[in-house]
Amino acid sequence: MKQSKSFFTKIRGYFLTGIVVTAPVGLTFYVAILFINFIDSKVRNLIPEKYHYDNLLPIEIPGIGLIFVFLLLTFIGFLTAGLIGRFVIKLGERIISRLPIIRSVYGALKQIFESVLASSSKSFREVVLVEYPRKGIWAIGFITGDTKGEVKNITKDEMVNVFLPTTPNPTSGFLLFIPSKDLTVLEMNVEEGIKMVISGGIITPKFLKNKKNKN
Repeated sequence: MKQSKSFFTKIRGYFLTGIVVTAPVGLTFYVAILFINFIDSKVRNLIPEKYHYDNLLPIEIPGIGLIFVFLLLTFIGFLTAGLIGRFVIKLGERIISRLPIIRSVYGALKQIFESVLASSSKSFREVVLVEYPRKGIWAIGFITGDTKGEVKNITKDEMVNVFLPTTPNPTSGFLLFIPSKDLTVLEMNVEEGIKMVISGGIITPKFLKNKKNKN
């Protein structure tokens, strides 16, 4: 009986390990296929039926629509990098700036995409722990810069700007002005901190306990 229980325990352990190993890969491919099929269907609707790539190619190739969108966006980026493209963008932004509600939405979305997608963006400097919303409860935040202007003038301590993101959408959150002495700087980098916020704490970066001692 003990041997049979041990055998089934091992089988159960192997089975659960197989799920842990294959589930993330399978779900990733599944989401990727759904995304590719979604883009393909939308692009197909924009192209006249006689020009559908299904009719022009001998076999159906998934992802053609995604490649088309990639090339289109790259071409638009190439055009906007030129003098005429910049003029068109500025003209469009001037028109949008005169529309009461749309200009606010456009401005917010533009800032989000520029900060998230721009490879040269250094909006987030360090990952910190903040006691929020009360003493004894800690939250992850990101230092975005030193506090300046009017806010700095009315505070005595050395203040920093901290963005406190929400889970699982880190593009929304709260802007806090906190004394630097009240912050605990973490060793994890910004990318690891964002992953932890998005996953709700499921993905936790490894912590090297002896890292500080070695330095």
